[in-house]
Amino acid sequence: MTVTATQPAVGGPQLPQERRLVTEIPGPLSRSLAARKDGAVSSAVGTMLPVYVAAAGGGVVVDIDGNSLIDLGSGIAVTTVGNSNPRVAEAVAAQASAFTHTCFMITPYDGYIEVAEALNRLTPGDHDKRTALFNSGAEAVENAIKIARSHTGKQAVVAFDHGYHGRTNLTMALTAKSMPYKSGFGPFAPEVYRAPMSYPFRDGGLDGVTAARRAIEVIEKQVGAANLAAVVIEPIQGEGGFVVPAPGFLPALAAWCTDNGVVFVADEVQTGFARTGDLFACEDEGVVPDLIVTAKGIAGGLPLAAVTGRAEMMNAPHAGGLGGTYGGNPLACAAALAVFESIEADGLVDRARQIGAMLTERLTALQAADARIGDVRGRGAMMAIELVEPGTTEPDAALTQRVAAAAHAQGLVVLVCGTWGNVLRFLPPLSIPDHLLAEAFGVLEQIFKDS
Repeated sequence: MTVTATQPAVGGPQLPQERRLVTEIPGPLSRSLAARKDGAVSSAVGTMLPVYVAAAGGGVVVDIDGNSLIDLGSGIAVTTVGNSNPRVAEAVAAQASAFTHTCFMITPYDGYIEVAEALNRLTPGDHDKRTALFNSGAEAVENAIKIARSHTGKQAVVAFDHGYHGRTNLTMALTAKSMPYKSGFGPFAPEVYRAPMSYPFRDGGLDGVTAARRAIEVIEKQVGAANLAAVVIEPIQGEGGFVVPAPGFLPALAAWCTDNGVVFVADEVQTGFARTGDLFACEDEGVVPDLIVTAKGIAGGLPLAAVTGRAEMMNAPHAGGLGGTYGGNPLACAAALAVFESIEADGLVDRARQIGAMLTERLTALQAADARIGDVRGRGAMMAIELVEPGTTEPDAALTQRVAAAAHAQGLVVLVCGTWGNVLRFLPPLSIPDHLLAEAFGVLEQIFKDS
């Protein structure tokens, strides 16, 4: 799908789909607001690129100085269907004119049920399912663990090296990286253990089944299946560096969980809803999780998250044991239903695959020309490059920061991630037109030549 600069991209507003720099980045109005932010907002709340947004849609973010930046971040994989998708905007406006909140636990409404029905239908597997709605990915991960513990009567939980699951106390315990997520915030929730992840770039050719056997050996020796309620894993790791496990790793792990009465929890917060070229990333190898956690791309930017899973597991907690004041807020539910419609009507699963093919081609060519790019990985519109000292696997975080800063200055919204801070990740909205992707990666190629 090629879109010219004068056409609105799929799901986007009537914004010119162009990179346009009229001031330095950030511009004077954004710098003024940044000064106000410093005087009003906790300094613990960081800002990667302090351009203050006036409008966004398609594949661009327009700041208050009039600069139009190419969006390769999607608000960290949230605005998958676009920042101002017309279906989402119309659905939210209609719901807001009816009511904004009653609390589903007090006086319920049909939007919550419709979202649950849709998730039960859309998530992997044809078994009987139930869903509970929450506000954020971290909250949903915590509730998945509550459900697993209630169902199994066991307490221990295993997460993986390089994994990220949130910033609450329990999810900090699950998260691998200390800075900036965990340092100084302990003690953390107990009975959380860590196993080695399949990381092909750093595993010396270890295949997925062998890597799974290595992880399972650690789990059996250090935890024991008799004590283990759940294994929690991202099918493709997000903050940890877009690590794609070797083929066979996830199926072997899921099979072990089934054989040992352990709940297999897929954290699809960043990978879900067409992002990877499947509706959910675990579908790539036919993995059917017991519980699947979703958030981010679920509601087009409104706060919503979900746990969906086997009915007998989801129904295990006592009545009233799951919930929350805002969980499944009616505005967010209306937005989610519009997102589901947009994914299907606009062919966004196929669009993610198209974007993935384009990015893989460009990044692989860039890697061939620059030995500092150690690895190109990802699927669909979730791609990354890992930057290293040439000819080694030694992380080069300084180069990564230089490239990101140069990209920001030239009007590209790019994000850094990885355990060592040496991964550039690309998460464009699926509404982005081809010409913007081509321009963005042309700019990136020049940055590497100049760096």
